[in-house]
Amino acid sequence: MKHILKQLDERRAEARRGGGEQRIEAQHNRGKLTARERIELLLDHGSFEEFDMFVQHRATDFGMDKQHAPGDGVVTGWGTVNGRTVFVYAKDFTVFGGSLSETHAGKITKVQDMALRNRAPIIGLFDSGGARIQEGVAALGGYGEVFQRNVLSSGVIPQISVIMGPCAGGDVYSPAMTDFIFMVRNTSYMFVTGPDVVKTVTNETVSAEELGGASIHTVKSAIADRAYDNDVEALLQMRRLIDFLPSSNTDDVPEWPSFDDSERIDASLDTLAPENPNKPYDIKELIAKTVDEGDFFEIQEAFARNIVTGFGRMDGRTVGFVANQPLVLAGVLDSDASRKGARFVRFCDCFNIPIVSFVDVPGFLPGVAQEYGGLIKHGAKLLFAYAEATVPKVTVITRKAYGGAYDVMASKHLRGDINFAWPTAQIAVMGAKGAVEIIFRQDMDDPEKIAARTREYETRFLSPFVAAERGYIDEIIMPHSTRKRIVRALSMLRHKELANPWKKHDNIPL
Repeated sequence: MKHILKQLDERRAEARRGGGEQRIEAQHNRGKLTARERIELLLDHGSFEEFDMFVQHRATDFGMDKQHAPGDGVVTGWGTVNGRTVFVYAKDFTVFGGSLSETHAGKITKVQDMALRNRAPIIGLFDSGGARIQEGVAALGGYGEVFQRNVLSSGVIPQISVIMGPCAGGDVYSPAMTDFIFMVRNTSYMFVTGPDVVKTVTNETVSAEELGGASIHTVKSAIADRAYDNDVEALLQMRRLIDFLPSSNTDDVPEWPSFDDSERIDASLDTLAPENPNKPYDIKELIAKTVDEGDFFEIQEAFARNIVTGFGRMDGRTVGFVANQPLVLAGVLDSDASRKGARFVRFCDCFNIPIVSFVDVPGFLPGVAQEYGGLIKHGAKLLFAYAEATVPKVTVITRKAYGGAYDVMASKHLRGDINFAWPTAQIAVMGAKGAVEIIFRQDMDDPEKIAARTREYETRFLSPFVAAERGYIDEIIMPHSTRKRIVRALSMLRHKELANPWKKHDNIPL
């Protein structure tokens, strides 16, 4: 019996060595952790239960019958994050460059199926050169199996991808179909075709960082939601994110002990919005002073900064926040901001996370570039997402809510449950100056008349009372009481029931 146990220990030790000490050292020299080190950091200590440690590929072409490594380039299993079950797979770059083979894919699909059946989040840690070329179509078939499960799991369990090294070819499409993608600066890259192929096909010379680094995908392409400086920071932040997310679409949002008073008021908010409506202020200050203990996990922080999205807690329970940012482009909605907001709203609706919207929006961004770029369709995505959402929706208009952007930002007309406004709110078709110049264009030669008409328009329309008179605003609240009023509203809405008409699926304007 002892020799059998010893043999098991030896085989386990061999599997844990991955590609061997030399390749592990090379991985560390690049500033990267190994697959097993990453899992150890991500999950609660000692909680990881591994599957398929001894799986090996079955390929024989191109000398592969002489090259075998236990695990076949991916480590899979489950564990816990702060006591909650999470499934995980981590590509092992020290074994065949983390490339995907038929058996490698089989290990991933096994944990994908288990995550879906057990209704728990799944996290993929990517560090791979793509498909294993020696296996040809078998590797492509493996990718297809993974993709299919990404789609079936979408909206049922949270799927998170962390790009921690190269991620090329077929490997980029699986993360693209997950809910969130995070990258590590300077060591992670995502591209369908690498710099060498680009050079051959288009004669463009570009580095891996310029083609698909974190700086590109967090700022320009919006493929990635955030980037971190190293593996350790990225993995610790994933633990923090998991704490905000429900385990599945049938579970309630997590509830953690809160040491913040739900009745807390903040007098500084009474002076947050400047008296001059053209002066900016930081909407993140309002979010930080509203959420429990100022804890806010922002999503896509570096992209479309004229809108802010992310997770916070109110009275211990997760809430999704969407807020126009007056500091950037005056908080105007453009194509990028609309897409960013729409995707976040749809995620929250999938997983029954209430949505709080802070509105200060002067409208949609005018211009030839925006119109040619499909602003109408992109703006409609945000409109569609809010209108479709059945989760509790609480809206606070802090200042401007002009034109169609007023409707889009979770207005009462899109089934907003509770719609508040600060006394500084201005709800109108457009600003006073533009409106007067259109309505009274015959008086444009008389500055005094125009000034009087402008004051008249401001008094009549640029206040929240007109909307409140029609019931479009439920209450005009003091800014300092914002947290208290939102907490109460969400508590009242906790058992809200609302269903859309039956459909196979909707046809959002993609």
